[in-house]
Amino acid sequence: MTDRNTLNLLGLARRGGNLALGEEPVGDVCQQHRARVVFLARDAGDTICRRAARMAESGNAPLVTLPWSKEEVGSALGRSTCALLALTDQGLASTVLSRLAQEDESLQELAEAMSEKTARQRVRREQKKKLRAANKPVKP
Repeated sequence: MTDRNTLNLLGLARRGGNLALGEEPVGDVCQQHRARVVFLARDAGDTICRRAARMAESGNAPLVTLPWSKEEVGSALGRSTCALLALTDQGLASTVLSRLAQEDESLQELAEAMSEKTARQRVRREQKKKLRAANKPVKP
């Protein structure tokens, strides 16, 4: 059940424009430092694995191998196959990682770090919101 829900989250991220699919789009978001996490299908080839590792390193994003095949990931995203993808939204990345960590304990530390980062981001947004509200001119 968790597997299907997590794949559905990835599909939601795609529809929301928060998911880069394929080698070139993932490379672009990594170069722009917009990738929050880079995912790789479990049966991706050696060449794409090496490229993904370089992309993730250049974008300072973690690289996580998914427990699904290229076909399973692709099917959830409306494609025939998909070996490489990157999430650009911090909240979605945190949620997906925490769900993956429930199944794979080796991802627990990464999921916790991502959750803390998301919490800090929420606090900063709330502080900015309060500052903008305080600086608004009062209408008579």
